Amino acid sequence: MSTSQTTSTDHHPALVHHFDDMEQQKGASTFGMWVFLLTELMMFGGLFASYLIYRLKFYAAWEAGSSSIDVHWGFINTLVLIGSSFTMAMAVWAAQKGDKNKQVMFLIGTMILGAAFLGIKGIEYKAKYDECHIPGHIIGKAFNASGGCMADGKVTGDIAKEFMEHQAEIHKPVPEAFAKQTADQTQIFFSFYFAMTGLHAFHMVIGLGLLGWLTLRASRGEFSGQYFTPVELGGLYWHFVDIVWIFLFPLLYLINRTHG
Repeated sequence: MSTSQTTSTDHHPALVHHFDDMEQQKGASTFGMWVFLLTELMMFGGLFASYLIYRLKFYAAWEAGSSSIDVHWGFINTLVLIGSSFTMAMAVWAAQKGDKNKQVMFLIGTMILGAAFLGIKGIEYKAKYDECHIPGHIIGKAFNASGGCMADGKVTGDIAKEFMEHQAEIHKPVPEAFAKQTADQTQIFFSFYFAMTGLHAFHMVIGLGLLGWLTLRASRGEFSGQYFTPVELGGLYWHFVDIVWIFLFPLLYLINRTHG
């Protein structure tokens, strides 16, 4: 070994002993993160493939289920995540510059936006619960999309009725039996909706924990222009989660919203 490798005073405090230098350590860490993200891509890829197969088979149900979701909340959440990607990128920039205060500020900003995303998603989930659109039988409320569900003194979530009205508006009326059958088939759509958005939300929760850890370390001044790999890799993970949502939003919320 060279003198620089055996003398601790020549080592950066963050350099792990089994690496020769900081560049080698960063390369190994970055490679490991990309391998991890590849496994994530395979997991989400399986869900997307299954989604597309069932969408082709039950397109009318997919359209009816998508139309029952509030697209405004989905659009707001998309803007929130785009904003969080910006603040995360700025946190990486601040780490590269060695500006501790800006690192902490941008990391906290990213966490606030991430928490806002989960809060909005909770509002959407609550609405689907009130409308009895959660697949299966949850806390005494069985899935019901062809008769509506009583919530706050009124009946909501009658997808069969909404589907018939919509088809009449575009001059393509359908029989009531077909509308009810289509509404019942939306249970498949909502199964994918909750599985895909729920898995995404789970990754958001993990990301918030990661950001909290990075914020604590940043407040201690552990990151500088010589060592900012954890912040950079944390940003890579956060951007991946944001990109997944960029695909989920149109696939779940924008199915045939405009008819011409």
